[in-house]
Amino acid sequence: PVPSAWHRRSLGEPRDLFALPSARRPPPPPRWPVECEVIKETIEHIEWVPPEPEPFCQPPSHEWPPAPLSEEQGTVVYHLSPVPPGSRFTRARVGGALGPLSSPAVPLEGPQDTTLLFESRFESGNLQKAVKVGPYEYVLTLRPDLYTAKHTQWFYFRVQNTRRDPLYRFTIANLAKPKSLYGEGMRPLLYSQRDAQSRGIGWRRVGTDIRYYRGGGEEPAAFRLSWTVRFPHDGDTCFFAHSYPYTYSDLQRYLQALAGDPVCSQYCAVRALCRSLAGNTIYLLTITSPTGTAAKRAVVLSARAHPGESGSSWAMRGFLDFLLSTHPDARLLRRLFVFKVVPMLNPDGVVVGNSRCSLAGRDPNRAYGTALQGSFPGVWHLRAMVERVLAEREVVLYCDFHGHSRKNNVFMYGCDGGRASTGLRLHQRVFPLMLSKNAPDKFSFPSCKFKVQKSKAGTGRVVMWRIGVSNSYTMEVAFGGSTLGRRNSHFTVEDLKSLGYHLCDTLLDFCDPHPAKFQQCLSEVDTLLQQRLGREPGSGWSDVSPSELES
Repeated sequence: PVPSAWHRRSLGEPRDLFALPSARRPPPPPRWPVECEVIKETIEHIEWVPPEPEPFCQPPSHEWPPAPLSEEQGTVVYHLSPVPPGSRFTRARVGGALGPLSSPAVPLEGPQDTTLLFESRFESGNLQKAVKVGPYEYVLTLRPDLYTAKHTQWFYFRVQNTRRDPLYRFTIANLAKPKSLYGEGMRPLLYSQRDAQSRGIGWRRVGTDIRYYRGGGEEPAAFRLSWTVRFPHDGDTCFFAHSYPYTYSDLQRYLQALAGDPVCSQYCAVRALCRSLAGNTIYLLTITSPTGTAAKRAVVLSARAHPGESGSSWAMRGFLDFLLSTHPDARLLRRLFVFKVVPMLNPDGVVVGNSRCSLAGRDPNRAYGTALQGSFPGVWHLRAMVERVLAEREVVLYCDFHGHSRKNNVFMYGCDGGRASTGLRLHQRVFPLMLSKNAPDKFSFPSCKFKVQKSKAGTGRVVMWRIGVSNSYTMEVAFGGSTLGRRNSHFTVEDLKSLGYHLCDTLLDFCDPHPAKFQQCLSEVDTLLQQRLGREPGSGWSDVSPSELES
């Protein structure tokens, strides 16, 4: 049976405002700003886990670059018209721009022409321009987040007309961040359509001679990522990406499958939290067993505030897969808690291939404190929903899933305001420590931080903590992989999904009615921090600032 209307109302859910996933009809196609051209082809990729770990590459030993790459001497082979500077979002429609598509790629001169054909006008795609500077060498420019002039990090584009034998070099010339995991051995992802169709092989790490370095004398400084690669086949269609793509349509297909599952729909209600600026539905899932709801505590999870951090969607997918399964621990979690889950807070940014911003041209994860409903509907409605839930029950955990581009492994940011009692200040650190014990080959407790910086005052983690969620975290998942245990390799999709399962496992440990595990971790945290500060065990913490604890 589907949950009753009373059951849904008792969980504080919005009414059925918009078209929701149904097993009987396809999900609505994404809505795009009218400035965006969109090709008609549907882009989908198979899921695959490499049979062997994919190690980080050794950073090259010799100096770089030997000579500056000059775009002026090259030929522009792909160029999308940029959105005019200073423009703002006005309206959106399915399929984006009206009228016939332009031709941003130069046509081939015949079968002997080895020029690659580039394309990025598809969901989550990002590439603005490609310049051919040698027979098999290209300088690429990424598109800034729409209605901004910055935040270039996420890339995802298609190439056709490949040749198997030559060594190609690609250089992305306008990356924003001075430091990147590409400088520490991370490799980009490649997907070969032919390998997917004939051999069942999906996204894999590729690239040799990978460099991340400061570009020429441009102001503001731009950074370059350069790599060489051989394609697996002649005449193939391939894709490159910064991380495993997970689009808004991927989420909608997942939710459609849930809607068609008669067992899941007994304990999972999918509703619209609100609509985004472009009119895409921001979904809210309420997951709990239908009995004894009044006495249950709540857990709130969200992901994809930053659209370029696609690994957070794979972690969320793993969490939902486990929580909705028939596993005894999943049943127990549904019996104990009401879960409120917003799997994609910024669908517009995901659709257009942004790295950080929504269509308001600003970072939604700095807007929780002051969010205007009209500019940041997802953030505004998420905060309002948490306030409603807090009025009727305790929220035992809030966790916002993100991706990290400069540090490997998985870690958390928590909230130590320095004003609480000793016990409460250490409590903040227990959940991450437990998670590190449950996922020792992925999660790094020493990388966790708990200081509440002024610059982070508007984040989901800090604002949820201030309104009354004492265990409020950002979970950061590296774009690279793990350096823990005996691992020194990239995360696979399976690794990312397993984080969702480990989070569930840790929640049961954290809320175990027998306090032994909690007390053990609390005393371990106390000892660890006393050792770090060179203090006597049992000294207390009231005189120690959050900055000292972080150092």
